[in-house]
Amino acid sequence: MKPVLLLDVVGLTAKALAHMPRLQRLAAGGWDSQLATVLPAVTCSVQSTMLTGLAPAQHGIVGNGWYFRELGDVFLWRQHNRLVAGEKLWETARRANPDHRSANVCWWYAMGMTTDATVTPRPIYHADGRKSPDAYVRPPSLHDDLVDRLGDFPLFTYWGPTASIASSRWIVAATRQVLRTHAPDLTMAYVPHLDYDLQRFGPDSPQADAAAAELDGVLAPLLDDAAEQGVTVLVVSEYGIAEANRPVHLNRVLRREGLLEVYVQDGREQLDPWTSRAFAVADHQVAHVYVADPAHVRRVADVLRSVPGVDEVLDREAQARYGIDHERSGELVVVAEPGAWFTYYFWLDDARAPEYARGVDIHRKPGYDPAELFFDPADRFAKAKAGLNLVKKKAGLRYAMSTVPLDATVVRGTHGRLPDSAADTPLILCSDAQVPASVAAAVGSDGGQVPAAAVRDLVLELQGLTVRA
Repeated sequence: MKPVLLLDVVGLTAKALAHMPRLQRLAAGGWDSQLATVLPAVTCSVQSTMLTGLAPAQHGIVGNGWYFRELGDVFLWRQHNRLVAGEKLWETARRANPDHRSANVCWWYAMGMTTDATVTPRPIYHADGRKSPDAYVRPPSLHDDLVDRLGDFPLFTYWGPTASIASSRWIVAATRQVLRTHAPDLTMAYVPHLDYDLQRFGPDSPQADAAAAELDGVLAPLLDDAAEQGVTVLVVSEYGIAEANRPVHLNRVLRREGLLEVYVQDGREQLDPWTSRAFAVADHQVAHVYVADPAHVRRVADVLRSVPGVDEVLDREAQARYGIDHERSGELVVVAEPGAWFTYYFWLDDARAPEYARGVDIHRKPGYDPAELFFDPADRFAKAKAGLNLVKKKAGLRYAMSTVPLDATVVRGTHGRLPDSAADTPLILCSDAQVPASVAAAVGSDGGQVPAAAVRDLVLELQGLTVRA
């Protein structure tokens, strides 16, 4: 059985690859192709498709989050693997060979995952409200080994205004250690670095090129280890990042139409999903719009179609064409035009914005907020406040990191809709010179693309595993 490293270099496109000589060398010794992603082209949906071979309509991960109707709340970035329906790649491999061993380093939905080893960010939430960096790791001995060698997982460089190469460097080092000490048949690793400056500055910026080169240098030792150990490397990307220039505030539109409601706590407004007739869960360039009464769906759709920056409004029938018609999806799914993206903002006055709006708070915000990658440029003391909060943290004191801007125009890169050009189309690379039959069939002679749903079977093929239906 051939060992495989399934490496998710998020945001990898031909433009980024041009600045990554070590990855270029891997592709030159093997093969590469464009990858046909899914709608929505966001992390949780695409990863789940790759690992199950199913569309979002089947595995149920319709975005990075959704409205949990049974709970009456919006949740993004949940972590438990049971949310993903369908047999997972490593489970299929284990069915073919009961001795198959697998490891996951930071692919999503890692909690409760049935891999033999798991590493995923998981902060310590202290009783006094403080949050400290850490990771959920099993077996427990691996946690102690990684922390002893690498230090604590660098949570505050994984996301937020201080996000940097440090988190990807830790992940790569952890993956190398897992390969050395556990020798899995399948090792999955996710490196997020290209997400940061490509969203901050745009994919055509000098910072984007520098980020690609920096990441290539960090990946090189891992790729060298894999070559020395006889491990086939399959590099995938979930999406490409395109230029962003138009934030679109769907919830503010719905509120002005009298469809979205809020309630007030301590002088600040909160989204009220229980009484709203319609509201949007924004997720980059795609939004799920939940409509309480089926009789109002047509009216809400008409309102949304009139919004500048909206490209498509998909009802259930139209959702089926994209493979996203699942009970977790909104009654309507809205897709942004090229260059546009959706904010979660529902307040009409920044003075009334909820407290979490100015912080990095991915689990409480009812939508994705890329402005969390920035210190507020309107607050010249934002970085100083962050430094003071770090001192408070080290002293064991509670603090609030209120440094995130409420001006969405600072964001310069986005993704989520299906690619509009080769420039924002993700890639798939493989170190094995033998092009698998499934890839040859998918690509053909006309330069086709490898579907994201084909990654599962491609890995099994690379490992030489034959799976009975």
